[in-house]
Amino acid sequence: MPSHTSRPSRPSPVPATAGYRSLLRNREFAGLYVGFTLTVAASTLSGFALGTLVHERTHSPFLTAVSMYGATFAAVLGALTLMSVADGHRPRRTLVTLQCLALTGVAAQAIPGLPLAARFGLLLMLGFFQSLGTGTRMGLLAEIVPAASYATARSLMNITSGGMAILGYAVGAALLRYLSPHGVFLVAAALTGIALVVVAATVREHSIRLTRRPGLRQTWATNVELFSHPGRRALLLNLWVPNGLIVGCEALFISYAPDHAGALLAAGSAGMLLGDLIVGRLLTAGRRRRYAFALRLLLAAPYLLFAFHPPVPMVTAAVFVAGAGFAATLPLQEQLLELTPDPVRGQVQGVESAGRMTWQGVGAAIAGGIAQHLTPAVTITTIAAVSVAVTVTSSPFVTRAPAHTDRVKGGGA
Repeated sequence: MPSHTSRPSRPSPVPATAGYRSLLRNREFAGLYVGFTLTVAASTLSGFALGTLVHERTHSPFLTAVSMYGATFAAVLGALTLMSVADGHRPRRTLVTLQCLALTGVAAQAIPGLPLAARFGLLLMLGFFQSLGTGTRMGLLAEIVPAASYATARSLMNITSGGMAILGYAVGAALLRYLSPHGVFLVAAALTGIALVVVAATVREHSIRLTRRPGLRQTWATNVELFSHPGRRALLLNLWVPNGLIVGCEALFISYAPDHAGALLAAGSAGMLLGDLIVGRLLTAGRRRRYAFALRLLLAAPYLLFAFHPPVPMVTAAVFVAGAGFAATLPLQEQLLELTPDPVRGQVQGVESAGRMTWQGVGAAIAGGIAQHLTPAVTITTIAAVSVAVTVTSSPFVTRAPAHTDRVKGGGA
């Protein structure tokens, strides 16, 4: 048997029921959090810049939507091939390496005159490694904070993701008044570089959870076990499909209202931030789970207003309200963690995140493809109606998903 060991890190000083301030007093969590924050900001800026560049060159709703969320298509490839690396290699070393690759990809987008085919190729590369980075980061998070504080930590990171998206879209729209998209790519590359330095300086090495050699075979074995569990399948369906379809609606904002797209995207992110704050901090775990269905409906229902072509302020308010529905992700993630054996939690969370990102790309592609033949408003309404239908039909299976099954098994797949 190959040797895959490293000295375990010292126990985290985070209290078992930590709030946001207590979590941030832990230097290691703070470093992981700051690195994540900067990475999200850089990703938002680069996605907005690329979407703007593609729209200016092609005026194609499909290509514009795919350019903003195209990296998510490759996320599923990482989940299906090498996601076991998230549990089977030294997590700090893996995360630092992946941050270096992200820096290289974002910096390459800043090259003037780069063909669109090359830009889409870079998107696929970034998406592939982003999925591995997410699995590694979430596996580290589950070790850095106690289990009782995991929901609080995820809530803080979700809130931050929404907040950085608001700032990213707002700052991106402002920067594009003074800089070309290539200049915005340089700003995103600088943020990615700072994130790399922060993670390298603060995150300690942790023990390797998986005793078998990571690779394609181990990844597939764990994924087969993951999808063989009916409760996990139902949770993953609800985490992926309704979310991805609504992101497809958001991907049409540039085509729907080019002059107001930044405001619409920021409104959705602001709603997501508020929803995560309320659900993560003010609700108990039991209440979060009870409200998950209503939140998932809230995610899609306001988009049905697009059928009536309301004025921009009303559309912006509807997008803000709908954004709060993304908070349904948190209770579903908690439930999935309860159904996950400890040795493969990094891979399972990585698969969940990769599938969610991939469905965002699928949703963007579906919405962009339909918008080639229908108006953006009609397309948004149709996609939102499908999201509502998926939520309603899958709800009974999520409700019946058993809790705490296989949580304490030592071997996993």
